[in-house]
Amino acid sequence: MELTHRCPLRCLYCSNPTELTDRAEELPAAQWISIVDQAAKLGVVQANLTGGEPLAYRGLPDVVRALKKNDVYSNLITSGIGLSEEVLNDLIDCGLESIQISLQSANESTASLIAGANAQEQKMNALKLAVKSKLPVSLNVVLHKHNLDEVEAIIDLATDLKIKRLELANTQFYGFALTNQDFLLPSQSQMEAAFSVFENKKKQLAGKMQLSWVIGDYLERSPKPCMGGWASQHIVVSANGTAYPCLAANSIKTLSFPSARENDLKWIWEESPAFNAFRGLDWMVEPCRSCEFKEKDLAGCRCQSFLLTGDAAQADPVCKLSPHHSIVEEKITAAQFSEKDLVYRS
Repeated sequence: MELTHRCPLRCLYCSNPTELTDRAEELPAAQWISIVDQAAKLGVVQANLTGGEPLAYRGLPDVVRALKKNDVYSNLITSGIGLSEEVLNDLIDCGLESIQISLQSANESTASLIAGANAQEQKMNALKLAVKSKLPVSLNVVLHKHNLDEVEAIIDLATDLKIKRLELANTQFYGFALTNQDFLLPSQSQMEAAFSVFENKKKQLAGKMQLSWVIGDYLERSPKPCMGGWASQHIVVSANGTAYPCLAANSIKTLSFPSARENDLKWIWEESPAFNAFRGLDWMVEPCRSCEFKEKDLAGCRCQSFLLTGDAAQADPVCKLSPHHSIVEEKITAAQFSEKDLVYRS
């Protein structure tokens, strides 16, 4: 649930669309509550409350109450900016069940560069507040060229904060991250070195902290399934009510996505043409159609295929068997020499 696209930070890797939803176009709380009711009837079991910054959405407590009433597990995904003890306690009283807070880096200067704001102290205070609460707390750090060498320091910081779950998520190149791709995309050797540190730390902290590593698409040997399969596990409702099967699907301009303002969530999930566009295997083209791995990787990411080839049905160019794999190779090489201006989320 993308409650709002408003955010006090300007992160270079933000996956929100570069055309952000204005406050006047946001769904009112009553509409979100209706969507929660529909989702519960459809069988949804968990809601991620995100944005932008969901704490900037005034109706957040009402949405949390509606989720609790419908027995849908609620997880707040926040930058931590605006999270006071009073706000947190109010959300817990409303029924909030877990919280994920983001951090740009263990290093304050790197964090400020990436976020476009000096927010490290506020984030650290929010993390400490959350850890003191009764909620399960997850720390998320998006990895890229400028903080991959800090993986050990990031894990040590999470340990000091007594974080029980740390997600190290390599940048996915959509939205503003795609615009800043050359600035963020690391080299293969940098990625491998960081992953080696991660694996060693994971062994050391086994039983003390849950560490997860979200792979970076461009530098992998094979593509990962598109969100576990196109429209198989997730419904995303954006701030203006448009529904998508994943957070990046707004980038596919050849599909017309339905609105939860005008359509029932059940119809969107079961019958809308956009949600059925890439379900199953019949839509696949070669080389995916005859590939022995098609049921495992599902031809990769549809959004990435569209952004790199202009055709969402093509094999994900990350795959070495894709006829478009050279596009990815060229981007990796170009990123090592580019000096493009930074585009902050605005």
